[in-house]
Amino acid sequence: MFPRFKAASESDGVRVASLCPSIPGVCNSGTKQVGARRKLPLPVKASLWAGVLMLALPACFAATAPRAKKPDPKPEPTQQELFQYIRGKLLSLTPNDGINDTLEVAFDPASSTLSITQPEGHCDIFLGAIDGNSLIWEVFDPDGANHTRPQILRLTLTSLSGKAARTCYDKTNQIDTTLAANRVRLMFELSKSDAFPNFTDKMGKAITKLIVQCGGAPEKDPF
Repeated sequence: MFPRFKAASESDGVRVASLCPSIPGVCNSGTKQVGARRKLPLPVKASLWAGVLMLALPACFAATAPRAKKPDPKPEPTQQELFQYIRGKLLSLTPNDGINDTLEVAFDPASSTLSITQPEGHCDIFLGAIDGNSLIWEVFDPDGANHTRPQILRLTLTSLSGKAARTCYDKTNQIDTTLAANRVRLMFELSKSDAFPNFTDKMGKAITKLIVQCGGAPEKDPF
């Protein structure tokens, strides 16, 4: 004979329900469970919400952060600034051979004329008549094989078709017809220019920009 068991009462259901968490399958067996669902304490809820906000805020800031503003482009140098650069290099890097020396440089913005004074006279260069595509750098020895004078770095520019690039005057301020009017030559001592990295590139850009600002033809690749 099997022992008899007393039918479970409502109060017994409370005790059985208290065992549900520790006895698998009991809570699903149809036993009535008495009591309300257990709620989380307020401090725990506050911690959870704080964690959610901490995760969400960086994403919000990333989505609304303004883009970095691009720096403004560097302004182009003015005619006066370009002239001062060219003048400074012509005077500081001048050959000192008594013939090709650059004694003084002046600029008249009203007529776009660059005036260069040398021992034998001076030349007025008409920048608005210069072809910006004509720059040629070359090294030559003023004494040929003798090498008694320092080598010269020479920049040659030519005029636009049908225009004069320069007018040269002798010491008495008379026009020197022995010098060609359709080209210009700027002289620098080679050994001095070697002390300035990329000197020909920088000087070429300065000359070209001043020519363009004075109405001359800009540099461009025709091919």
